[in-house]
Amino acid sequence: MSISVIGSGAFGTALAISLSGNGPVTLWSRRADQARQMQQTRENSERLPGIALPDAVSVTDDIHIATQADTILLAVPMQQLRALLQTYRAAFADKTLVACCKGVELGTHHGPMRILSDEASTARAALLTGPSFARDIAQGLPTALTLACADGALAKTIQQALTSANLRLYTTSDTIGAELGGALKNVVAIACGAVMGAGLGESARAALMTRGFAEMVRFAQTQGADPRTLSGLSGFGDLALTCTSPQSRNYRMGLALGAGSSDLPSATVEGVATARSVAELAIEQGLDLPLTQTVAALVSGEIDLQSAVAGLMARPLKEE
Repeated sequence: MSISVIGSGAFGTALAISLSGNGPVTLWSRRADQARQMQQTRENSERLPGIALPDAVSVTDDIHIATQADTILLAVPMQQLRALLQTYRAAFADKTLVACCKGVELGTHHGPMRILSDEASTARAALLTGPSFARDIAQGLPTALTLACADGALAKTIQQALTSANLRLYTTSDTIGAELGGALKNVVAIACGAVMGAGLGESARAALMTRGFAEMVRFAQTQGADPRTLSGLSGFGDLALTCTSPQSRNYRMGLALGAGSSDLPSATVEGVATARSVAELAIEQGLDLPLTQTVAALVSGEIDLQSAVAGLMARPLKEE
């Protein structure tokens, strides 16, 4: 099965590198200059410096070449997914598309699977998510991910195609749970980074991770997810990774906020938009999501960290 990856950021490049061990992979960049540079130097010097592109990876800026593959991975930022599908609607028609982004869209409050349904209705859709850092994947380190797809037969086919020497995929039909696990853990990671950046300690981070996970499960259930999905790789697994490592852009964003630094991550921080979108949705649906709503206010500059901590600590006492 031929594979292409749309999006030449760190994660898309890493997936292309890993999957090229199974056969040729086409990697698409929206920028012609970056595509030429990567094809000539055999390295993504902007996003994954120091890691060579295998000969089996070809880089192009031609969307028509990239979409000839049997399976197309969409490794673009969540807030850009809809525009990508709209711009190249004809090229993606009737394809097998695997969204590789995490988040909740601003304005619509939709996840990647709903966006695929809206903008590529004739495509066969799936979602790849779970605890993973691009550099780990690119370096061939063992990584386990979740493949979410409502069609069981299609899920098995994609699972076989995307399993590599260092990538192990588990399938689920709960696309909502997988989507929300990957999206909401970024919000909790910002909170955990802020706590550590402010020097509030490991105990505070552990409390935030635990109560944040409980909030993730509660919210996912209200949206129709199976709560057991959140205990898997796409929920708890991704939460554990993202809330404890400075490799996470969301965690680094929190560190900077907590330390009062202006040195914010230059790459996309998905948790910022997700916090705002989910906080808006919580108001619309009358849901109590204290951590998410606090993070949304924090990243928007509506409150400072001291006020955020005071507000969470002053909440009514309750059973766990």
